[in-house]
Amino acid sequence: MKQSPLVQALIDAFTCLPGVGARSAQRMAYHLLERNREGGVALAHSLEAAMSGVEHCQRCRNFAEASLCPVCADERRDHALVCVVESPADVLAIELSGEYRGRYFVLMGHLSPIDGVGPDEIGLDRLANQLHDGEVQEVILATGTTVEGEATAHYIHEMAVANGAAVSRIAQGVPMGGELEFVDGVTLAHALKGRQPVKN
Repeated sequence: MKQSPLVQALIDAFTCLPGVGARSAQRMAYHLLERNREGGVALAHSLEAAMSGVEHCQRCRNFAEASLCPVCADERRDHALVCVVESPADVLAIELSGEYRGRYFVLMGHLSPIDGVGPDEIGLDRLANQLHDGEVQEVILATGTTVEGEATAHYIHEMAVANGAAVSRIAQGVPMGGELEFVDGVTLAHALKGRQPVKN
């Protein structure tokens, strides 16, 4: 059955979201049109406002509505400590832990030469400038454990060491409450390699 052009345009628009195929997009569009037009209008306004009003922080590259994001604008944060992450979602996850008081640097991806993503595409030129200024004393690498994430971590490690900054990597291994028999071999290997002495 042929859709109305406006309905089809709405369905097509939803398919830009990750994991949303034509069938899911159709369900979302129909739901808004049949049952929640007010929600659809609010969604449209929020999308328009976010797409035009959200930029990137000039210091850390996280999402921001001003020149600096709330973390970078907070003078109580430790300027000497920078945690390097791949996405804004990673920043949110770390912030929710309540354990970190430094700043961030958001790569918005990872190195992937096969896809044409080099150091400049993920902002490493900006990170190099910050390291060169000497304010950053320690870099915490919190990139993913994929091949690309590890390659990115290695590149940043070399860059930080060359500028005299200490480098650490977030711990990786067995999750809290996890049973060893269900943990894969690579994760166990990381857990064994990153073992810590037991304190009295």
